[in-house]
Amino acid sequence: QVQLVESGGGLVQPGGSLRLSCAASGFTFSRYYMSWVRQAPGKGLEWVSGINGGGGNTYYADSVKGRFTMSRDNAKNTLYLQMNSLKPEDTALYYCARPKKAPGGSSWELYDYWGQGTQVTVSS
Repeated sequence: QVQLVESGGGLVQPGGSLRLSCAASGFTFSRYYMSWVRQAPGKGLEWVSGINGGGGNTYYADSVKGRFTMSRDNAKNTLYLQMNSLKPEDTALYYCARPKKAPGGSSWELYDYWGQGTQVTVSS
């Protein structure tokens, strides 16, 4: 019954911005640490960011730190990823995912639920 639905992806120029959303349902969203992960063409899964249940603590991969901001609106059961200063290497299918245990990581085995993904393509 857990459902995670990502949206907001698209094609953007290098240096541009995009905001991803993830609508969660079927569980007590505010009690769970959540992660964003991504998978680029021909590459493995990469953990991008994480946020604790209350939203007061965020964590980022070095590759996105300073450019991406993760947030959540527990009243809306929604997760966000604000992506600024996008680079071609950010091109990937982005997923919101619920780790079995915080903080998750770069293997699907570390998660129990994830969405269908939303495609982000950064290209000129």
